[in-house]
Amino acid sequence: MPQKTVQSAGSYKSPALWLFIALVVIGGAAFIYGLISQHPERAWQAYLINFLLWSAMAQGAVLFSAVMHMTKARWSGPLSGLSESFAAFFPLSFLLFLVLFLGKNHIFPWLHQDLHGKEVWLNIPFLFWRDFFGLLILYVLGFGYLYNALQLKFDPNQPRRGVRKYIYSGWKQNGRNLNRIKSRMTMWGGFYILAFALVLSLIGYDLIMSMDPHWISTLFGAYNFVKAFYVGLGALIILACILYLRHGEASGITSSHLHDIGKLFFAFCLLWADFFYVQLIVIYYGNIPEETYYIIARTMLAPWNGLAWTVFIVCFVGPFIILLNKKIKTQPIFMIILCSVVIIGIWLEHLLLLGPALNHGVQSIPISISDGLISLGFLGLMAIAVRYFLNVFPELTLITPP
Repeated sequence: MPQKTVQSAGSYKSPALWLFIALVVIGGAAFIYGLISQHPERAWQAYLINFLLWSAMAQGAVLFSAVMHMTKARWSGPLSGLSESFAAFFPLSFLLFLVLFLGKNHIFPWLHQDLHGKEVWLNIPFLFWRDFFGLLILYVLGFGYLYNALQLKFDPNQPRRGVRKYIYSGWKQNGRNLNRIKSRMTMWGGFYILAFALVLSLIGYDLIMSMDPHWISTLFGAYNFVKAFYVGLGALIILACILYLRHGEASGITSSHLHDIGKLFFAFCLLWADFFYVQLIVIYYGNIPEETYYIIARTMLAPWNGLAWTVFIVCFVGPFIILLNKKIKTQPIFMIILCSVVIIGIWLEHLLLLGPALNHGVQSIPISISDGLISLGFLGLMAIAVRYFLNVFPELTLITPP
């Protein structure tokens, strides 16, 4: 049977690449301009929000592949391969995390507060190092899983340049012992799933919940990693729909795949809302002042109450009603728009969680054009990383021969 050559998803040197580079330059310039302006804290707030959002998106997308492998799900097909491409953002996320702590005086308000004994946990050296090693472990486990996943899909007929040489050497060493490769994938995938839950919980506690150091929610960690998977699925759907529109079913993606992942996206829309509700209802019934002030400030007091309703409608009510329709899940353009709106809604949700702690006494929501430009810079970084990965490993985008 003749071999079918796997083609790249598109030349890496294309007008789209220059567009993404332009977005990075614009975002970087907006961030630097914000730093030298009268309110550098606003620039660091936008940076923190985008770091949390885009890192969670990459982590959640890779989790999809690990979960599909661990559960031996067959319906995902090429979607699992596409989700693995988001691991290309891991190194960038790690570097962005290091930059984050240059602005520690602007993004950690508790540095100048009496923490009543919580200094043991909330101090910069300890917080930085535990998050540093947490992300490092998560990303190493993610790349360990990815290395074996790529060996499973590797096409030796493709050019062996750059990182492909490393994968090819491992592929030759393991031969086509699929059982050995799958067994290693299971090990690395299981550890990645465990680390995902633990590290995302830690990041949620340290970089979001700690901004109000006297407020505590034991559910906040779980809420944070569920949200990460939610936005990861949204990003994966956008990528899958773009490839489907460009290559059609030659990409290996069919309307059935879009429908199935649309149902999973719908399920996590419900789960995100459930965690949102459960956290609120427990605090409401407990009626403990140390807990209720956090919710009151964000849901009942201006200017944040309007933003809270916007987040709830954009991230839950709208997607819930729309995705009840089966046909909509198979419409690529519509799903791109819907998932993009949800991701914007989660961006606003981060602003809702962080804004009141970082902006005391404001009369209007602290958001500007600069925030949007910085966000576009992060979008450009993500797009460049994913596009590079898909061009290096075209096996992930089109059907490979058996």
